Parts: sequence; structure tokens; C-alpha cells
Amino acid sequence: MEGQRWLPLEANPDFLRQLGLQPTWQFGDVYGLDAELLSMVPRPVCAVLLLFPVTEKYESFRLEEEAKIKQQGQEVSPEVYFMRQTIGNACGTIGLIHAVANNQGRLEFESDSALKKFLIESSSLSPEEKATFLERDESIRVTHESSAQEGQTEAPSLDEKVDLHFIAFVNVGGHLYELDGRKPFPIVHRKTTEESFLEDAAEVCKKFMARDPEELRFTVVALSKA
Repeated sequence: MEGQRWLPLEANPDFLRQLGLQPTWQFGDVYGLDAELLSMVPRPVCAVLLLFPVTEKYESFRLEEEAKIKQQGQEVSPEVYFMRQTIGNACGTIGLIHAVANNQGRLEFESDSALKKFLIESSSLSPEEKATFLERDESIRVTHESSAQEGQTEAPSLDEKVDLHFIAFVNVGGHLYELDGRKPFPIVHRKTTEESFLEDAAEVCKKFMARDPEELRFTVVALSKA
């Protein structure tokens, strides 16, 4: 993933607003994955983002998972919008794009939205072509950079290695998908419904945490109806 690098992006809700998404749905923190804390999250939820550390244990699991799926196969709906990540530190933006792109029927955009324009123009491209298209999209890059600079903590330099990674979970056609631009394809986890989606996504997040029990650097946010 050499080549372009962006500043790491924190979960900055202003980023989506600057790209022309109306605030009818908003991201909020999920403070825990047990039933009581999940019950505090506003519903409905249409996407979940997970920030997690990329450790040796995770990388080992990722390669095993990829080999297993390539061998056994999986059925992915053509309705799923998925893109690869070729830009360093762009996983936050790609996670947000995955969350929004797979919920366009629910979300509302400004008429001049740069993000809506990007989604329309890239919808028919392959995951690799979408990645190249993002590399060339100045409006999203500039908005990403300004949002990264405005984050709550001091932004690291472009060259600093960041070992935290954002991925998205969405419900497309009644199936829970994990969308991670570092992987060659979406991961189909299980059947889900609008009502059970947050709990189903939380179960997958728990597996990430169980793989690295010594790690504390996990953050979960949900895109909920405002």
C-alpha cells in the first residue's frame, strides 16, 4: 500500500456533513457490547464502524480467513458497494464511504454533495477501480485532510505508521457484511434484520476483541436515525 498517504482520520462527524450528507442520521459511540449498553443506542441503526488494532494475531487470522473463503466460496449480493484501500491511512474515510454507500436509500444528501457524486460515478466500477477513482478525487481528499487536522487529538504526520484500522458493518439484503478495504472481498457473516442488526454486528465485534484479549484499543460507533 505504498504511494498515496493521507493523514489518519478520527471518527469526525463533520467530515460527512462537509461532503454533503444531511444530518438525518448521525454517528454515536457504542459504550459497550452487552445488551444493556446496546439498548442505549438510538434505533434504527444502519451501519456500525469498528476501530481496532492490527496485531500479529489479527493478521494471522485475516490470512487464514481469506484462504478459507477462496477455497469454500461465499455468495455476495451484487447490491453491496465495496472498494479496496490503496491509500495509506484512508481506512476511516473508506469505512465511512462503505457505511453511506450501502444505505443510500435511507440517507439524504445535499444537491451538490461531493460524496453523492462520487458514489454515483463509481457505482459500476470494480473494487480496485473504485480505489483508483478515490485516489483521483480531490474533493474527498481535501475534506479528509481538513477533518483529520480538526480531530480531537493532534494529527500524526503523514509518515507515521498507524496500526489502528477502521472497518464497516452493513445490512444488505438481510445479510450482515464486513467491509474492509484491506481485504480482497466483503465478508458475509450471517443473516440479519433491521431490528437485530446492531446486536448481530456486536457479536462479530466481540470476536475481534476475543482474538486480542490483552488489547484495549477498540472503538465502536453506530450510524443511527437522528
